[in-house]
Amino acid sequence: MFGKKDNESVHNATTLIAKGTRMEGDLNFMGCLEIEGTVVGNVHSDDQASRVRVLNGGLLEGEIKVSDVVINGHVKGNIFAGNLIKLASKAVVEGNIHYSLIEVDKGAEVIGSFVLEQVNNNVSSFPKDNQASDG
Repeated sequence: MFGKKDNESVHNATTLIAKGTRMEGDLNFMGCLEIEGTVVGNVHSDDQASRVRVLNGGLLEGEIKVSDVVINGHVKGNIFAGNLIKLASKAVVEGNIHYSLIEVDKGAEVIGSFVLEQVNNNVSSFPKDNQASDG
């Protein structure tokens, strides 16, 4: 009973890197991470409900591997969004973006490639050997 409530609070927790703060090193988190300052290092979360937001004026120099990503600041590194990435109008991304779903506002800048990550499904293709022997 008490453990479940504590676990829920961790998933709903928000961590803020405030404006004027500079953090160096890799960051592994659960819940939501908001960056208004500067982070030099990789940002990663295994939490499927995780979200990182790089706000206007925020800078992240490193790789992002998070389920949901919202950028309205500056990112120098590759982004791997397991679920959704939103690029707001003041977003600047210098790196490749790997995504399943994407939303891009007018004014967002990307210096890199967009890579669509296909979701695995349970539909299998026909083997080529069977198709060749039918003819």
